Amino acid sequence: MHPRPSPIAAALYTLRDLEVDVIIMHGPAGCCFRTGRLLEDEGIRVLTTAMSENDFIFGAKEKLTNTIKEAYEAFHPENMGIVGTCASMIIGENMRKAAKEADVDCNIIVVETHGGFDAGDNTAGAILTLKAAEKSGIISKEEVERQSAMLRKATELEKTRGMAKGEYIKPDYGDNKVQVAQKIIQALDDNKKVTIVLNAKKETSYLFADIMTIPWTKIYPENTPTFIANTDEKVGLPYIRHHAEEVNRTIDKQIDYTTGGLDEYPVTGIEAEKILKELNSNITIILGVPHAVDPKEIPGKTIAVTDGPRLAKPLRELGFDNVITELDAHSKTLGSKTIVESEFASTLRGLLE
Repeated sequence: MHPRPSPIAAALYTLRDLEVDVIIMHGPAGCCFRTGRLLEDEGIRVLTTAMSENDFIFGAKEKLTNTIKEAYEAFHPENMGIVGTCASMIIGENMRKAAKEADVDCNIIVVETHGGFDAGDNTAGAILTLKAAEKSGIISKEEVERQSAMLRKATELEKTRGMAKGEYIKPDYGDNKVQVAQKIIQALDDNKKVTIVLNAKKETSYLFADIMTIPWTKIYPENTPTFIANTDEKVGLPYIRHHAEEVNRTIDKQIDYTTGGLDEYPVTGIEAEKILKELNSNITIILGVPHAVDPKEIPGKTIAVTDGPRLAKPLRELGFDNVITELDAHSKTLGSKTIVESEFASTLRGLLE
């Protein structure tokens, strides 16, 4: 009942992950404006055909063809993405024909999506983009199948445990960060076992992993927290693997247990559960997508750190003892190439000084 990311935005982000140079949105100039502007910070040129009322009636194929030609002349991209919108898809615009008629010397990935595509889940737009990229020879069939399976699991996760469960969820900004941080510090001071689990999605790992850059090995050399993370450097597209490499390089110590890749967050939580049962920690902190882990299956107290105020209530219902929210994690990390400071990690640093 409340707004969620759309298939159009997911298509744009997936094209980013595929490292296209230019994206053209075939629709009104204001469609997905914020997403387009944020992607500009990643160095991607995001353009629009700026469809108007007249185009909704008579079509705008010629506009799209001309925009493709202009984009090629201006930027000479190797790979270009064309993304549909509600306006262009409802009128049945033939974007593939427009791309063919443009006759430019680059790979063009045409994504025929709109805001209500399939069931309106954002992951539907991402899967459609992956399939379009395979047709353009940019990604293998095996990788499309692997990522599509992860995306379908991500949708299932949000609909069963997350903010897409159906009912309206009032924003909840979580527990007091100072009080929760004090619990962690007290546990370490008392020589109790603390485990930090990174189960983050792609570039948001730069913010959620910040807590792992605290010099724990220096502050608690005899009782250093255990690190679990989905930062396998061999899984996913090169763009995503770079994030994993940077996180692993920057954090305070080597990861003790690796659960999978940064695009496998819907299932790496299950792997984390298995490890946590054996570790039997007194406190477990789960960062990023904590609802991929069932707190009832984990010994000791549990702390969820999420980026969504509307996820706080579902996380409490799942059984987490504390919930911390990190606002605007996506916008803070978009375009980042290294760790971004998180409020919770900053709070811990302040108390540990």
